[in-house]
Amino acid sequence: MITVISGTNRRNSETERIAGYIVERLRNRFEVEAKLLTLTDLPADILHDDMYSKDGQSDELGNLQDAEMVPADKFWFVFPEYNGSFPGVLKLFLDALSVRRYKETFAKKKAALTGVSSGRAGNLRGMEQLTGILNHLQVVVLPNKLPISAVEELLNGNGTLSDQNTVEVLDKQMAEFLAF
Repeated sequence: MITVISGTNRRNSETERIAGYIVERLRNRFEVEAKLLTLTDLPADILHDDMYSKDGQSDELGNLQDAEMVPADKFWFVFPEYNGSFPGVLKLFLDALSVRRYKETFAKKKAALTGVSSGRAGNLRGMEQLTGILNHLQVVVLPNKLPISAVEELLNGNGTLSDQNTVEVLDKQMAEFLAF
């Protein structure tokens, strides 16, 4: 099972649309079990001064970890560029998950990264930064990290991916990730 993570808590984002496209494509074209986890669904009490103790974590976060992250064989992170990096909520999410069931959540799992930006670089810097963090968590990252630039121009009026070149490079990344 692949958990696709929309790595921002911004509602109705292009990132969430791309992540949703990936989930649907994995299910329909590649016939793979895939789930979408959006960081808009994180519990409101994720950030507090006792978040780094097992007893201090919210039950809601624990349930999310047990249902979406622990059973996954692979993760696919889709995340936007925020200030030359990736959203702080994504780092907070990873930090919070490392408190309990650390090895079951991360160790020896694999990840694909797709960076999204309205600019030209497709969040290349953020993908490299997240790669280092995931490697520290013992997650192996697919070398083919896909930057998607000028994302607003690639989505049609109803928010679906309409750019054929982007569809092709995403399909290539999916095929590589499934073989990885």
